[in-house]
Amino acid sequence: MELLVFKTLWGHTGSIEHAVTAARKGEFDGIEGQAPANAGLRREFQTTLGNAGLEYIAEICTAGGYVPDRRASVADHLDSFRWQAEAAVECRPRFLTVIAGCDAWPLSASVEFFGAAMEFANQLGIAVSFETHRSRSMFNPWITRDLLLALPWMQLTCDFSHWCCVCERLIDTEPDVLALCAERAHHVHARVGYDQGPQVPHPAAPEFRAALEAHERWWQMIWQAQEQRGVTTSTVTPEFGPDGYLQCAPFTQTPAADLDEINAWMAQRERRQFAERKSAGCT
Repeated sequence: MELLVFKTLWGHTGSIEHAVTAARKGEFDGIEGQAPANAGLRREFQTTLGNAGLEYIAEICTAGGYVPDRRASVADHLDSFRWQAEAAVECRPRFLTVIAGCDAWPLSASVEFFGAAMEFANQLGIAVSFETHRSRSMFNPWITRDLLLALPWMQLTCDFSHWCCVCERLIDTEPDVLALCAERAHHVHARVGYDQGPQVPHPAAPEFRAALEAHERWWQMIWQAQEQRGVTTSTVTPEFGPDGYLQCAPFTQTPAADLDEINAWMAQRERRQFAERKSAGCT
């Protein structure tokens, strides 16, 4: 099994050309982010990535931004997913990673939505992976477990940093849920959360070593489960980001660390972790 590492567009404020240059400089295999809204820009986007030899993972947020419109119905989320998915496939993504649903929904509404979304993605001929994300249907381990049991074909983008924040603890306390998620894991967002937030100030900081090592144990579980399923390529996106995730000093708003440096550090570390596992004959 090989590992492909993607560079996130979250927090990127320059052009796609600048993002491509940064991705190639950091030896990333591709880019993950939302597809351009304009058809012409999507064609340009796809051409630019193709010319650079970079792959693409398309990110979709249904019925709002990272936090959904609280009043949006299941039908609203499905409409939002459908038009964004149709636009994204024009950029020839490897798959869709989707932040979807609402934390306030009953389980039946989430089952209805995710079942219909998977059916539509199948009609488009594109793989779809749903992220474990705060404010969304899979905002905690236990509702996610129930959804996975109700929808046997559902695949996950595992971002366990959200759950550490929601549950106020490292989620080694939930081994059965972690094992089930590993069985369904399609993609990993490699951000390190801790008991009071979804993003440590810097994953290399010694005071957050326990949190880093916990996440890496969970990612290792995913790689092992993927290997057992016969997966030939695993994907990961280091996804430390801005927008309140990156801690800043009060009054001056000076960032605690440089996002590009953090994500580059995370990419290098997980490549090394994967290579060490492979050399040990684990994959």
